[in-house]
Amino acid sequence: MIRATMGNQAYWDKWTNFCKETINKDLAQLEIPSKNLTCRPQFVWGLSKEYPRWIITRYSRGDPIRDLNQHFTGLMDTWELSNKLTAELNIQLRPSEGWDHRHLLIAPQPSDDPRSHSDPRAWVFDLANLNHYNWCFWLVGLALSLEILDEQWNRLLVLIGGEGEDILLDRVIASRASGRRIGTTLLHKKPYARLLKAINATKESQADLLKDFVDHWYAELARKGKDELWWYIYGDSEKNPLEMGSYFGRWCIEAVAAVKAFGLDDSLCLGHEHYPGDLLRPDGPSTHPDRQEKKSGWLSRLIARNKNSRGQF
Repeated sequence: MIRATMGNQAYWDKWTNFCKETINKDLAQLEIPSKNLTCRPQFVWGLSKEYPRWIITRYSRGDPIRDLNQHFTGLMDTWELSNKLTAELNIQLRPSEGWDHRHLLIAPQPSDDPRSHSDPRAWVFDLANLNHYNWCFWLVGLALSLEILDEQWNRLLVLIGGEGEDILLDRVIASRASGRRIGTTLLHKKPYARLLKAINATKESQADLLKDFVDHWYAELARKGKDELWWYIYGDSEKNPLEMGSYFGRWCIEAVAAVKAFGLDDSLCLGHEHYPGDLLRPDGPSTHPDRQEKKSGWLSRLIARNKNSRGQF
């Protein structure tokens, strides 16, 4: 059954296969020597992002939960390679130089302009940046709920870093990494103050507060301009309609991470359009309402044919 609230079976089959084909194509491209080494770290980082996207797309389509954790190795292999290539490029910079990303159609260029970045990739690897924070929280939530192996978990934590920087993410991670140092600051109060409140609440209040977080999650992630999350408008009927194929679901994986970490009562969230409750119930039954695809009867088919024929000459 389809778990996402939008898209029919044909949509999800098409774009799940597209994710798989993109990864295979990019892996093949990695075997070819690069003509411009400064583009390589970004290319590999983009490939690493395709693996979680494939997991989430498969979840939205309704694939078995126990099949989804197999993609974590590819994610970490490519993220680690991207970091390695970045370090090799940065060694070549002079002390006063960084990477100029202002020219979108060309590779990043070494520059001593004070606006230059320390990374040749077009991504801010800092938990203070909401895009990175949200991305890392998703990865932690998927890793916990899908119960990836210890070796994979430890590699993921090295990649995420940020120990002691955020009280919420640190506490979630510490549920499986007991020695983790816990930060004292919440980096992104909207919407995450609501989730922290649920975690800190009494048992009797947690279910209501968790639902309050999930209810407000999407709206309170809204940002403007360059601060907008990279996935936020996917599926928006005006800004990025479904036929563009970008939409892979809008799932509050952060809530699942907290439920797995602290045993919160998520009964009030089950069936919510943003709550991926099946991640925590791999053997079913599904927590999502059954979505039956509308079958067109003879009358609707006749009307459609008549509409089409009126436009022909």
